Amino acid sequence: MLDIKVVRNDPQAVAEALAKKRHQFPVDSFLQLDARRKDADVRSQNLLAERKSASKKIGELVASGLTVDDAKAQVATILEQIARDLDEATAAAKEAQDALEALLLETPNMPDRAVPEGDSEDDNQEVLVWGTPRSFDFQPLDHVDIGEKLGQLDAAMAGKITGTRFSVMQGSVARLHRALIQFMLDQHTQHHGYTEVYVPYLVNRDSLLGTGNLPKFEEDLFKLQGDQEYYLIPTAEVPVTNFARDRIFEDSELGQEGLRFVAHTPCFRSEAGSYGRDTRGLIRQHQFEKVELVQFVRPSQSSAALEGLTSHAEHILKTLDLPYRKVVLCGGDLGFSSQLTYDLEVWLPGQQAYREISSCSNFGDYQARRMMARWRNPDTGKPEPLHTLNGSGLAVGRTLVAILENCQMADGDVAIPAALQPYMAGATRISAGP
Repeated sequence: MLDIKVVRNDPQAVAEALAKKRHQFPVDSFLQLDARRKDADVRSQNLLAERKSASKKIGELVASGLTVDDAKAQVATILEQIARDLDEATAAAKEAQDALEALLLETPNMPDRAVPEGDSEDDNQEVLVWGTPRSFDFQPLDHVDIGEKLGQLDAAMAGKITGTRFSVMQGSVARLHRALIQFMLDQHTQHHGYTEVYVPYLVNRDSLLGTGNLPKFEEDLFKLQGDQEYYLIPTAEVPVTNFARDRIFEDSELGQEGLRFVAHTPCFRSEAGSYGRDTRGLIRQHQFEKVELVQFVRPSQSSAALEGLTSHAEHILKTLDLPYRKVVLCGGDLGFSSQLTYDLEVWLPGQQAYREISSCSNFGDYQARRMMARWRNPDTGKPEPLHTLNGSGLAVGRTLVAILENCQMADGDVAIPAALQPYMAGATRISAGP
């Protein structure tokens, strides 16, 4: 969450920064709650001082002519009233503080100054374009038609088993999907210094609060019924980032470039609010796979770390020879917890469009404050919030889509990129059949 000291110092400046995200920060409500909290705290402090002073009045009352018993009774009455008033002031302070925390939990991260103005994805700014979209001497198909002609992608079967926005893969397409996961994990661990981790696919409420998925986006999550408040993960970002929750890292633990983790997991999203979008095929599913990159770094390193993390995701696209472009998200399209995000969009011939395949974000200290994730600054000896980052390296299903569409052949087969052939037992193409 935002640093409350920053908000208190200039709430109007915070509101102006958040306006770039099209978020209306309630300055007046914040100021009223903070004033209530401050007043209640002051009352509590004054009452504590009165209680301490009242305890010393017995001697004064006796000296003024009261009996010891009468003096004690009078002081006891005073202390009882102070106790009642103190309970009220303490409760008022807690109520105001809880309301402030609830407000800040619903408040997004402030965008970086580099974030461009804009309302939607149409206003994102292109940073670079890599590769040239292939020219076909036949009409290219989209991945659904390719997969169905191969007999290895079956949405109807998934619909019978579960429902819409699920898929069944078979044969070489299923193997290519698995090969992509292994390939991505190998690339990130062998070339970019990530530590591979295996994490639970179920998380508790505190984990989702820490990354900013709750309380704002509960409708986007799948919550399990039962006596445990568990949720299916929307991305490996949630369990992996929570490695740092309630922890203080010594500076030496972070190494030179911070900590880097990579995890492959399924991801589960209700896709609330996206009805009617990408209902065909693998682009927008309730269940899909990702290889996720997560970094914990010192605050001074996070800007450079975002460029590095994004290049690691780009490396996968380049190695697979998939044309893509890189965009910086505008304020209106920027995620709730992010202060700066690059999207990588791969070219899909079947749609004649670039589509997102990775989103790489710097969260600054926003998630760290929610999680109490800190490092000990050797210059001060004091704990300070870490900076957290993550990005898809890559979304596996969308990478599969990109390969099927970009590598399709006139006879209906699909060429397997050279980098994946060792993971496919040396096969060079996918043909129809099992």
